[in-house]
Amino acid sequence: MEKPEVLPSAEAMPFYLCLAGPTAAGKTAAALAIAQAHACEIISVDSALVYRGMDIGTAKPTAEERSQVPHHMIDIRDPLHAYSAAEFVRDARTLICDIAARGKLPLLVGGTMLYCKALFDGIDDMPAANPAVRQSIEQEADERGWPALHAELAVVDPVTAARLAPADSQRIQRALEVYRVSGLPLSHFHARQNATKMGAAHAPFTGARALISLEPLERSWLHARIAQRFDAMLESGFLDEVRTLRARGDLHPDLPSMRCVGYRQAWQALDGTLPMADLRERGIIATRQLAKRQITWLRSMPERQVVACDQPDALDALLRIVRNALELNRP
Repeated sequence: MEKPEVLPSAEAMPFYLCLAGPTAAGKTAAALAIAQAHACEIISVDSALVYRGMDIGTAKPTAEERSQVPHHMIDIRDPLHAYSAAEFVRDARTLICDIAARGKLPLLVGGTMLYCKALFDGIDDMPAANPAVRQSIEQEADERGWPALHAELAVVDPVTAARLAPADSQRIQRALEVYRVSGLPLSHFHARQNATKMGAAHAPFTGARALISLEPLERSWLHARIAQRFDAMLESGFLDEVRTLRARGDLHPDLPSMRCVGYRQAWQALDGTLPMADLRERGIIATRQLAKRQITWLRSMPERQVVACDQPDALDALLRIVRNALELNRP
C-alpha cells in the first residue's frame, strides 16, 4: 500500500506569496516588479501555461521575462496530457519548500483559482453538485452531442468513461462536473470511498501566506486590455500556432489543453464551424467570461488584499503590501 505523503508541521512550513487576478490584469508585469525588489522565484498558477507549444494564445511570459527571475510550472506538460489540481498541489508544495530552502521568496502567480483553492484548502471529498458547471456541460452537449463529451471524459477519466455508454448523458455529465470542479476524476473518489477520508497528500497546505489580488475598479478597463491582448495575439501569429498544433494529428478539441480560452475558438474557426470573421469577437467574449469567473472566485476569498490595478498608484500599493507581508512573516 502506498504510504501517504508526509508534510512538515504547520509551524515548519515556509511563508509564500500568491499574486492572483483575472486575465489581462497585469500579473506578469507585477510579478517582475516584485522580483526586482525581492529575491524570489515564480511558480506559475495557470492551467494553460503548463502546456508546451502553447505560447502566444496563453500570453506566456517571454524568454526575456523568464530570464529575469526563475519561473516554474511552465512548459511541463504536452498538450495531449491533462494536468489536474491535485498534481498542481503536489508540485507546488515541493517547489515552495525548495525555493524557501534556497533562501528565496516563493511567489505564486496566476489566475487559475481552482489551483489556489486546492492549495489553500486541500482537495475535498466528492464535490457537491455545481449548478453553473452542470448548466455549462448541458449547453456543450446541445452544441456538440453527448458522444463528444464522452470522448472528452475518456481523456480526463478513462476509467469512468470505459464503463459508460456514449449516450449515458446523466452519468457523463456528473463525471465531467466532478472533474471540472475538483480537478480530479470521478474514479479517484470512488477508489477512496472505503479508504481513509483524507490523506496527508490532500490536506490543506497551512503554511503562512499572503494573497494579493489585482482587481480593476472599472470593468471597462479590463475589457479594453483583453481586446488589445487578443488583437496582439492574432498579429503575433496565434492562428499559425494553432495550425501547428492541429498538424500534429494527435490533438483534438475535446482535450483540456485545446479547450483553453482562445484555442477552442481558433480551432473552431480553422474547422469552419465558426466563421473566421467572428473569431476575434468570440475570442474576446470568451476571455471576458473567463475574467468574470476569476473575479467571482477571488471575491469568495476574504483573506485577499486587493490592489486596484487600473489606478495610477497600483504598483506602489502592491509593493507596499508585499513589504508589509514580508515584515510580518520575517523569521
